Amino acid sequence: MKLGTCLYECESYVFIDVGTHLLLPGLDENDQELAWFDMNILITDYEELKPKLERIIELDDPALEIDYEDVTYQAPNPHPNQNVMCLGLNYLEHAEESAQTVNKVGKAPEYPIIFTKAVSSITGHNCDFPFDPETCAELDWEVELAVIIGKEGRKISREQAYDYVFGYTILNDLSARDIQRNHKQFFLGKSLDGACPMGPYIVTKDEMPNPHHLKISCRVNGVIKQDANTGQMIFDIPTLIETISRTQTLHPGDIIATGTPSGVGFARTPPEFLKPDDEVECEIEGIGVLNTKIQ
Repeated sequence: MKLGTCLYECESYVFIDVGTHLLLPGLDENDQELAWFDMNILITDYEELKPKLERIIELDDPALEIDYEDVTYQAPNPHPNQNVMCLGLNYLEHAEESAQTVNKVGKAPEYPIIFTKAVSSITGHNCDFPFDPETCAELDWEVELAVIIGKEGRKISREQAYDYVFGYTILNDLSARDIQRNHKQFFLGKSLDGACPMGPYIVTKDEMPNPHHLKISCRVNGVIKQDANTGQMIFDIPTLIETISRTQTLHPGDIIATGTPSGVGFARTPPEFLKPDDEVECEIEGIGVLNTKIQ
């Protein structure tokens, strides 16, 4: 199932993408489930609501049908309970290219490198990023597979990890490299307003049996910049869930970005950075394409 969040006639709705159009269950005046307006509630109550969602898809009621161009996409879960948790250097070739920029030899980290992006940075598919040269002069792209947590848990074992996964989406970890370099940490340079595009929707885990065998790529103005496979991750999804949940409780709707492959702009010769009017397409097999325009 493909589930997301959009604005329609100035109101936020959860949607189902059926391949040719969207279905907005919240348009049914006789069925005003809170879950039809809040993705966190839908994720929390998904097992109970799943038969109803499947029935909505089966009926495909024209009264709930909306064309793609008639909505504004929000992030699939625009309001997670905590910051987006992110992985640094989780693909070996990316670790190597990053090290080479400072004349070092890259190697796989011994432990997962965890940082966060502020909730305020979250935005959706087809949304513009507001480029501000006074704030950031070196804006970079990073395509990533993001995991959406499905139920609350702490100290989750590797063996149980997938029981806590709701689904997957695409995330572009837009990064201000000059801010990262100046402040010698990740958070500020990763948390610019609009610097966490996600979407276009969540694909539930039943439709993605092997998240570690997916083509993942990024294009800038139609030119391929990143081209890899999620099977190249150093630390897999169960390891990430086990590591993060060891120190903090995970909640339904929480987001874990699993790291980016090689091909980022700052490691190129010469370095390349995004500028106004650039269009970034992040694509992951089985999910789709996440579009972002730099404005």
